[in-house]
Amino acid sequence: MTMRAVSYAQFGGPEVLHVAADVPVPVPGPGQVRVRVAASAVHPVDLMIRDGRFPAPLPSGLPYVPGWDVAGTVDAVGTSVGNLAVGDEVVGFSHWLRTTVGAHAEYVALDAASLTAAPAGVPAIEAATLPTNGLAAAQALDLLSLPAGSSVLVTGAAGQVGGFALALARVAGLHATGVAAPGDREFVESQGAAFVPRSDGPLAVAAGSFDAVVDLALIGPSLLDLVRDGGGYVAASPPLRPEPVRGIRTLALEVEPDGTRLGELVKLVESGDIPLRVDGVYSFADAAAAHDRRAQGGVRGGVVLVP
Repeated sequence: MTMRAVSYAQFGGPEVLHVAADVPVPVPGPGQVRVRVAASAVHPVDLMIRDGRFPAPLPSGLPYVPGWDVAGTVDAVGTSVGNLAVGDEVVGFSHWLRTTVGAHAEYVALDAASLTAAPAGVPAIEAATLPTNGLAAAQALDLLSLPAGSSVLVTGAAGQVGGFALALARVAGLHATGVAAPGDREFVESQGAAFVPRSDGPLAVAAGSFDAVVDLALIGPSLLDLVRDGGGYVAASPPLRPEPVRGIRTLALEVEPDGTRLGELVKLVESGDIPLRVDGVYSFADAAAAHDRRAQGGVRGGVVLVP
């Protein structure tokens, strides 16, 4: 059996993407299920890898099928899977950098532990925007372990991860402040956060104002000045984690698949506490256009591919 998948056999611009029709349908191994994909989001890392700009070795060679997130339906179950069955609607993500198992395909086989039940009543196109970015936001805040009432500054606050971080901070009883472009003020404040406009120079914030910073925009070590002594700082990229100063814990985010944690986020989607935003929907045949859109600035929702 074969399937259709977005693929590329050489590094380059969006033009290298094509729809391959002869990709073998994966067979789920022990602990895995196969998901019939309904929707999958495009991430900046997909573009970086496709361009050949990713700064670390990849686990296998070309051709690649890209894609991390998946929303779809279980259609086959491997051995030693007790929590999912054929017909279950699920969401989850593939840790592509470890496995090169891409979700921009009609079917994908993933570890059952990385999946959870899809949010009830939510279209797959919206649900596909949750897994990687939602878990990134949740795991960033988990690293900080801030008690309720703490203050946290989130840069890149209007992006996908930033928006989830603001929502989760609100749910956790944190006092969040979001740094974003002036046009994003309404969204930031809609998540219960204070707003600080993005600036090419120092932010209009007093030194030591926050218990912690989640630096999704990769502004860098200058933000440590805004953290109180003994506070916390999370960098969105491990190589950019600054050295600790003044007792500040400096941490790095490396998002991991976690079906249990993702299930908690799904419940927050169902209760209306986490907003899901979609910027655009593209077919596999229009994958190059989806990559072009993802490359543009000001993307404020998921760029989603559907088979």
